[in-house]
Amino acid sequence: MRSDLLKKLAMAMLLGMTAFGIAACDSDDGPAEEAGESVDDAADETGDAMDDAADETGDAMDDAQDSAENAADETGDAMDNAADETGEAMDDAGDEMEEAGDDMEDEAEDARN
Repeated sequence: MRSDLLKKLAMAMLLGMTAFGIAACDSDDGPAEEAGESVDDAADETGDAMDDAADETGDAMDDAQDSAENAADETGDAMDNAADETGEAMDDAGDEMEEAGDDMEDEAEDARN
């Protein structure tokens, strides 16, 4: 969005400077012609610089989005692993409790006999 605005601004400046340059043109290469050409060159350079800045901004935004997506993926993976490990620990604890209960039943049976 900002990139489009910068491009439109650069294009408007370029067109304005070009129109000024054309209006100032005549057949000789006097000081006005040279000044017009300088203005045209400056407008071209400004437009190019704005395009480059817009491209760099877009690239930086794309990189930031990629980084955020990668971080979200890594966080999701870590949460999945933690959930799996928690489930396994709960299963192990349940198995140990069941074994303890069996042992208690065996001891109670032995005590009755």
